[in-house]
Amino acid sequence: MENTEIMYKRRFGGDLEFRDRMYKVLCRDHFQKYVPRDGIILDLAAGYCEFINNINARGKIAVDINPDVRRYAAPGVKAVLSSSTDMKAVDDSSIDIVFAGNFFEHLTKEDIVKTMSEIHRVLKDDGKVMILQPNIRFCYKDYWMFFDHVSPLDDRSMREALEINGFKVIECIPRFLPYTTKSMLPKSLFLLRLYIRVPLLWRIFGSQAFILAGKTQN
Repeated sequence: MENTEIMYKRRFGGDLEFRDRMYKVLCRDHFQKYVPRDGIILDLAAGYCEFINNINARGKIAVDINPDVRRYAAPGVKAVLSSSTDMKAVDDSSIDIVFAGNFFEHLTKEDIVKTMSEIHRVLKDDGKVMILQPNIRFCYKDYWMFFDHVSPLDDRSMREALEINGFKVIECIPRFLPYTTKSMLPKSLFLLRLYIRVPLLWRIFGSQAFILAGKTQN
């Protein structure tokens, strides 16, 4: 989409410091357990690199079409300016974990399939993909508040898309995080730490799904 850089600055520009601190908590208290510290992780649509800068891994790659990814990638993070549908700068079978946070809803169904094919290509045989995404089942009133949302997705449709494109779902949490950082709950890091530790709260406030899937052979 044109004007991606302008749109992201408008949407997230005032929250960058908080989002970085938020992802420190999320990576430490949830995502890190899925990521081998001696592995290679690729952050797809890395944006301002809040996730990739705060996760621990031997090798870290940030992929985005937004040129700002080069500016915000921390030392030790390789920034790659690329579309998700053609990541030719990333070698076959070279990645242990791919993380895609709040991304697939921005793609057409055709590009979702192409992106999954690319993820499958770059992952090692035992590689996995972690997906964090709005779940339209639980945030349908606000799902279209963002201009660049294209495809309505929930945990069930994403599971089906994964399973017909070379992946097996290992874990699926239909209700995990609140829909947006503009909601009240995440604005306190203390509350966020508490929230992550109390899954009962996920069932009340969670409007984003978390899915972990492993690569299978086509």
